[in-house]
Amino acid sequence: MTAITAREANLDATFDALAHPIRRAIIYRLARGEATVSEIAEPFDLTHQAVSRHVGILRSRGLIHQRVEGQTRPCRLNIERMQDVADWIAEQRHEWESRLYRLDGLLAAMKENP
Repeated sequence: MTAITAREANLDATFDALAHPIRRAIIYRLARGEATVSEIAEPFDLTHQAVSRHVGILRSRGLIHQRVEGQTRPCRLNIERMQDVADWIAEQRHEWESRLYRLDGLLAAMKENP
């Protein structure tokens, strides 16, 4: 079995965190700008504690940063981690487009020379 790389571990943690719709909604909200947990919790029919738990998971996976500012703890998106995911998706897209292009060529050749 091959050893998992740090990049793979980060991607696993990211996709695990993004598997939950509430956490994806939190990421979507933070993409518009910094917010406190109370501000994040507003649109959800969840307790403040439940939203805090989701925020904690996102923070532990490195998707968001949270700082202490008096009584509040503003959260912001970790753009670098999101860029890592976007880069991985772009790599996958490139790989599959390349495979499909080669398949198109093979099918065209088979059509010309049955």
